[in-house]
Order: sequence, then structure tokens, then C-alpha cells
Amino acid sequence: MTTHSNTPAGWYPDPHGAPRTLRYWDGAQWTQHTHADQQAAPAGQPPQPQMPQMPQQAPGPDPRVQRQVQQQAGVAAGGPGGGSLFTEPVLVVNQKAKLIELTNEYTVMDQNGHQIGSVTEIGQSALKKVARFVSSLDQFMTHRLEIRDAHGQPQLVLTRPAKFFKSRVEVSRPDGSPVGEIVQQNMIGKINFAMNADGRQVGAIKAENWRAWNFAIVDHADNEVARITKTWEGLAKTMFTTADNYVLQIHYQLPEPLLSLVVATALTVDTALKQDSRGLG
Repeated sequence: MTTHSNTPAGWYPDPHGAPRTLRYWDGAQWTQHTHADQQAAPAGQPPQPQMPQMPQQAPGPDPRVQRQVQQQAGVAAGGPGGGSLFTEPVLVVNQKAKLIELTNEYTVMDQNGHQIGSVTEIGQSALKKVARFVSSLDQFMTHRLEIRDAHGQPQLVLTRPAKFFKSRVEVSRPDGSPVGEIVQQNMIGKINFAMNADGRQVGAIKAENWRAWNFAIVDHADNEVARITKTWEGLAKTMFTTADNYVLQIHYQLPEPLLSLVVATALTVDTALKQDSRGLG
């Protein structure tokens, strides 16, 4: 194409190019660009070269969580679950590490470390937090926890009334409709809990040793349907923080309300058993 010194700078259709191809004259030379490039450039200015966009990749498995599940809890790697609190065969429950626990908070992940939920304590007053800080009176206080999905939407609400000797946890839906309750059966020896719904026992949680670190969960016929294993969080965390970590393995898809009670049990077993908050008292 012949050019002249009086050709103004700007965009011109390329007669030899594709219909959406333009040429830019900067006063000294021609450069060719696509219509998309021209749209991205400021008016009257040559376009900037566009870098190819790399596709977004989903985060991969977390080797720390996989080690917690497979090596510490002894749960064999399994296939993918449904991606929610009620469809995953393995739930990893890790408490947020704090020097003094004023609010119970847990992260819930699948067996590969992808967060699928959380648990947080709700409805605490400032006075209650002060009392937890200066004393060891957690067992004499009522605790309410909200189990939320990956999007922060409430799925279950748990209330543990003030305990004097035995724990009891009430489980309900976010709209207030009851699911059931988890009731401590004994105080001496291996701790057992009954899971009740509609006035009948639908299952039980049985501690496998007196320290109540690991639990077998059974149905109404005493068949094991799930297992809770406490995992070692390290000497520093154990001695100086409140963190407790658990792995729940559900052996097969459970019916309701047993499924909701099993999930509620695994996510709040620490609160149900807790005698104090390791406060200053």
C-alpha cells in the first residue's frame, strides 16, 4: 500500500486482510492488528500486545490433610464423595488453634483438604467471653454452635445446655425444627452417648478407651456405621493451644435422622466432652 506524508495517524481497514483486520498508521509505518486488539487499545493509540490467559486450575489435594487421614487416622484413600457435609465418606474436623479458647471454631474438609464446611459458636455475650477467659467454667455455660456449608449457609444448629455431670446436645435445623439429641450415658469408664430422635434411640457413640479419644458410632442394632479418630496435632499445639483435630469415617450412606446426628456428633464431640476451656482459672 502506498503512503503519503499527509496520511493522518489512525486505524484503516486492511483491503488484503480478513474482514475484522485493521492496519494502524503511526506516521512512519504500518502495523496490522485484529479488530479485538483495536477494541482493547485506547482511541488513537496503537494496541498493546495481549498475553494469552492461562486457564484457572482448581487447588490440588493438601498433603497435610491426606497424611492426617491416611497415616494418623488410618483411613484408606477413597474415591470422591458428593462434595458436601452430608455426602462425603470422610470429614476432617480441625479446630482453630488458640492459646485460650473464647469461641469454638472448626474447619471441616474432605479427605483431600478441600473445605466443605465450618463450625462456629454463636450468641456469646461479652460477659461470657470474659468469664471463659478468667475461669474454667465452660461446663456450667450453655453453648450454641452453627454448622455451615462451604458457602457459609447454616445446616444444623447445636445447643449444649449448661452441664453439671453429663452432657446433652440438642440438634435442630436452621428453622428450629428438631432433629434429635445426643445424651451422655455414663461418667465412669468408657464414655457412651445415645443418639435419640422422635422419642427413640437411633444410634450410639461409644468411646474405645477411658480417655475418650476415639469413638465407634453404631446404629440402633449396634452395627458400626462410622468412626471418629482423634489425630495428633503436635506437641506444641497439644500443650499450649486448645486445638483438637478429628477424622470422621462414614462406612456407607446413612438414612436420616441418623446421618445428621452422626455429622453433628463428629463436629461437636469436643464441645460435648469439654470440661473447661483451658482458661486462666
